[in-house]
Amino acid sequence: MIAILGGAAVGFALAPGVRRVVGRYAVPYEGEPAARALPLPVAALVSVATGAAVGAGYGSAGWVVLVWVALLGLVLGLVDASVHRLPDPLTATLAAGTAVLLLVTERQSLLRCLLAALALGLGFALLALLAPIGLGDAKLAPSLGALLAVTGWGTVLAGLVYAFLLAGLWAVALLLTRRAGRQDALAFGPFLLLGTLLAALAA
Repeated sequence: MIAILGGAAVGFALAPGVRRVVGRYAVPYEGEPAARALPLPVAALVSVATGAAVGAGYGSAGWVVLVWVALLGLVLGLVDASVHRLPDPLTATLAAGTAVLLLVTERQSLLRCLLAALALGLGFALLALLAPIGLGDAKLAPSLGALLAVTGWGTVLAGLVYAFLLAGLWAVALLLTRRAGRQDALAFGPFLLLGTLLAALAA
């Protein structure tokens, strides 16, 4: 409980900074800034929830890497939800930091993490060619796969299942409430990140 509350407190403290970074990167491909800034209460709510979830996993395998992925993933998810874009500087920073932390803290599972990163990167790159999955998702997936592989291939699979299931449920909800049509794009990055977090905590 202390770790959960501590994580929530850290998330709350980081919320203003998260909001500023999201505002900086929430620029669509057309180059125009987002119509409005991310509301601070939304940034605070998502940051607190993420911090509490990471706190709940304190002491688990790969927890240090999870903290890093959650921190960058928080910004990436909010940017993608706002403008349907996963900026290259953020995904590259996430990948570099994840690689370094895995090399330092998880050497015993390093090969599996590398294979998972390659598998998800290639898999999502193929999906980007065949299906409405963005290249940003293909650049995000390797870092998430590497994190999940710390505890095994089953966790990698679980993260993917959670991501696609959550995205499917959200798409159905949007269709039923007529907030989106069948041809409308759906930001998949937030669901990849949420699925990863759920799988990592459940491992």
